[in-house]
Amino acid sequence: MSQPSPLRIASMRDQCTPEEWQARVDLAACYRLVELYGMADMMANHISVRVPGEEGAFLINAYGMMYEEITASSLIKVDVAGNILAKPDFGDLNYGINKAGYVIHSAVHEARPEVACVIHTHSWASMAVSSLECGLLPITQTAMRFLKIGYHDYQGVVLDTAEQASLIEDLGTGEALILRNHGALTVGNTVGEAFNWMHRLELACRAQIGAMSCNTPLREVAPAILQETWNNYQPGTRRPYGVMEWPALLRKLDRIDPSFRD
Repeated sequence: MSQPSPLRIASMRDQCTPEEWQARVDLAACYRLVELYGMADMMANHISVRVPGEEGAFLINAYGMMYEEITASSLIKVDVAGNILAKPDFGDLNYGINKAGYVIHSAVHEARPEVACVIHTHSWASMAVSSLECGLLPITQTAMRFLKIGYHDYQGVVLDTAEQASLIEDLGTGEALILRNHGALTVGNTVGEAFNWMHRLELACRAQIGAMSCNTPLREVAPAILQETWNNYQPGTRRPYGVMEWPALLRKLDRIDPSFRD
């Protein structure tokens, strides 16, 4: 039986500004990291980044590629109206974009111009917490960062643009959203910031599922301490997330497999 040939994608670097190319590299890295940290759902989810200097345009994955395959050149550029502005030659595969991904990400990019990156996951932990009536509980220091996280009720697979208004209302000005009976979403002013939010949200969800599975009473924290801890995580009291971590995470990927930069 013949083996499938590897997917070969020509470089898009000479078709991009230096700023767009850097955004592509960072976004490809984010896909690889989401896979590396166990938050991927094969090819079902999506991460996007705004194209610097190009209003209304963002980059997103080709629907049909695994996260571990994503490269800077494999990303598709689309606008908030759903028009594909640029994509590589995928040959006979002719990949396009995920409709649900477009609906979710275009809504956030249009409504929140300060947001550069949007991450949506279906990890086992976030799906589990999203199905609990209690939602995410502030029972660990990491979870206290999400004390005021938003919630968006499930309305079916996100294929209808009519859902965009309620999605944006539920996200508000926050950085994280639990999609009830579905998964999680985070945003950031940089790719590194959005990844940091998602990584910590995932840890909070895993810790809660672990604690609840012990079938013993959970230790609560006083409301005043919860508020103080939440405040310590806010932009006005600390440096932006990702500033320290992102360069180190890129070095980690370069040691493992630098092909995300292609």
